[in-house]
Amino acid sequence: MAQTSDIRKGMVIKVEGELFTIVDFQHVKPGKGGGFTRTRLKNVKTGSVLERTYRSGEKIDDVRLERRPYQYLYGGDGEYVFMNNKTYEQVTGNDDVVGDAVEFLKEGMDVEVLFHGEAPLSVELPIFVNLEITRTDPGVRGDTASGGSKPATLETGAVVQVPLFIEEGEIVKIDTRTGEYVERVK
Repeated sequence: MAQTSDIRKGMVIKVEGELFTIVDFQHVKPGKGGGFTRTRLKNVKTGSVLERTYRSGEKIDDVRLERRPYQYLYGGDGEYVFMNNKTYEQVTGNDDVVGDAVEFLKEGMDVEVLFHGEAPLSVELPIFVNLEITRTDPGVRGDTASGGSKPATLETGAVVQVPLFIEEGEIVKIDTRTGEYVERVK
């Protein structure tokens, strides 16, 4: 158990049986009455945001989470298998654990799996991934002056907007946080 004075960004706490990460907090000491702490919490599983206020000295249930490096092996039917490269231990996660990361998840990719005890909670991709363009329409000549973009399908099935000069078969760098094209990889 921790107290409100121990609150810091990135700390994981349990609220009503759910795990939340503290995104932001502010200690407030009004002129009249006791102090309190305003927090902004993000649900670890769903990503929903919650605001909560705690009185000064109130006990909070802090939780220890562990990040472990894993490699994505394969997936299908809503099940995804990851392997620890050091111990060769395999962990299976479902759609809830993988979440939106499935759009850019490629076999053999190194990821971090967030654990609570022995249960996997979520999968975190590297910030940038290099993926091949499998399908895109050719850019129309003359449209490049406007700096336009076109949709392109990646090898993982995700669709992103790319510049008109990008062609099928090229490798592009994608920002996994935003899902946007960054640059062409040579």
